[in-house]
Amino acid sequence: MATPPRKVGFVSLGCPKALVDSEHILTQLRAEGYIVSGTYQDADLVVVNTCGFIDAAVEESLDAIGEALHENGRVIVTGCLGAKGDIVRETHPKVLAVTGPHATAAVMEAVHTHLPKPHDPYTDLVPPQGIRLTPRHYAYLKISEGCNHRCTFCIIPAMRGDLVSRPVGDVMQEAQNLVKAGVKELLVISQDTSAYGVDVKYRTGFWNGRPIKTRMTELVQALSGLGVWVRLHYVYPYPHVDEVIPMMADGKLLPYLDVPFQHASPRILKLMKRPANAEGTLKRIRDWRAICPDLTIRSTFVVGFPGETEREFEELLEFLEEAQLDRVGCFAYSPVEGAAANALPDPVPEEEKQERQARFMAVQEKISAARLKRKIGQTMTVLVDEVGKDGAIARSAADAPEIDGRVIIRQGSKLKAGEFAEVKVTRADAHDLWAAPTGLRSA
Repeated sequence: MATPPRKVGFVSLGCPKALVDSEHILTQLRAEGYIVSGTYQDADLVVVNTCGFIDAAVEESLDAIGEALHENGRVIVTGCLGAKGDIVRETHPKVLAVTGPHATAAVMEAVHTHLPKPHDPYTDLVPPQGIRLTPRHYAYLKISEGCNHRCTFCIIPAMRGDLVSRPVGDVMQEAQNLVKAGVKELLVISQDTSAYGVDVKYRTGFWNGRPIKTRMTELVQALSGLGVWVRLHYVYPYPHVDEVIPMMADGKLLPYLDVPFQHASPRILKLMKRPANAEGTLKRIRDWRAICPDLTIRSTFVVGFPGETEREFEELLEFLEEAQLDRVGCFAYSPVEGAAANALPDPVPEEEKQERQARFMAVQEKISAARLKRKIGQTMTVLVDEVGKDGAIARSAADAPEIDGRVIIRQGSKLKAGEFAEVKVTRADAHDLWAAPTGLRSA
C-alpha cells in the first residue's frame, strides 16, 4: 500500500530577503517529495517564516504562529523572530521547533524529525528555478546574507550575522535558470548589495567557464547580458556605485537605484552610525543624473530618531527638497528590542514622531507628483503584472513591485500578464501613472 504524501503548510512573512529564504525551503521540501498544502487543515504540519525587525512585525509574526497553532497544532518556526532569544517559545510553548533566518538545513532537520520524508521523492518534479512565491515574470535574486554595518536602530546583524556573499557562479546560474523559466525582471537584493564580495576580497569566480569577479559591478554587468530587466535594491552609496550609472544610461540595467539614506542631519546620521555627508550625497545625486537623466532614485528615511530636534528635522526636509528623490518611504522611529539606539537620550514623543512623519510625506508627495507629471505624453516600456476586463496594471522601469507606483492601462484588456508593452502616459498623480497602449513589444 502506497504511503500517503506528507503535506506541509507554509506561511511567509517579512521582506523580500525572507521571501527568498521561504523559496529555498519550499524548493527543498518539494525536492524531497513533500507536498505543499494550501490550507492549515490539509497539512500535516505548518512552517511559519517570521519577521522580527520592528515591534509591529514581531506582533504580526506571533499572531501568525498563534493562528497556525490554533488551526493545525503542529508548527515549526523559522526566520528573524527565531533569532530574538526565547520570545517565540515564551509566547507559544507548543511550537515543535524554532530556527533563525537563512536556515534551510535546520528547518528541514526539524521537518524530518516531526514528519519523516517520503521514501521515493520525485525530484524531477522540481523545476530548475526552484519553487517561487512571486509571479512567473519577476523574481528576487539574493546575492548575500547578513551585514557588516552596525546601525544603532537595526538588529539585522544580530539575527542574520555578518556579510556572507554567495559564490558568483551560483548567483549567475540561478539567474540563468530563472530567465529560462520565463522571468522578465530580476530584483537584486541583500542587506547591503554594494558590499557584495567584500568578505571574500572580491575573489574571481566562474560561470559557464567565464571568470567573473565577486563584486557588484562585475555581477550586474554579467546579469545585464541575460536580456531581462535587472533592478538593484539596498545599494549603499559606496564610491564604486558610480560605476553602474553608465550601464544604466546605456540601457544595460534599469535606471533605478534603491539607496537607504535614512536622514540628512550629520549629527543624527552619526548617532545612527550611518555615512554623515549630506552635501556629498547631493553632489553624487546630481552627478548620477547628469550621466543618466532617466535615473529613478528610491530611498527610505527615519524621523523621530532619539534626540532629533525640530531644526534637524527641518534639515531633512531641506535635503528632500534639494534631492528631488523619485520614490521615498518614511518610518517614524520605533524602538526595536536589542537595538543600541534604545539607550540614546532625549526620545521624541510619539505624537511628535507621527506629526513629523506626516509633514515629511506631505513634502515628498508634492515632489513625487511634480516628477510624475513630467512623464505625461511620454512613451515608455512597461511590464504587465495583471490584466482584467477593465484594463491592465503594469510597472515602468521606475516601479519596483509592491513598494512603488503602478501604470494603470484602461484600454489594456488585450495585453498579456508577464509581457512587455509600449504605452503612452496620459495622466499622473502623486504615486501612479495612467497610460494607453501603443503596441506590444516582444520580451
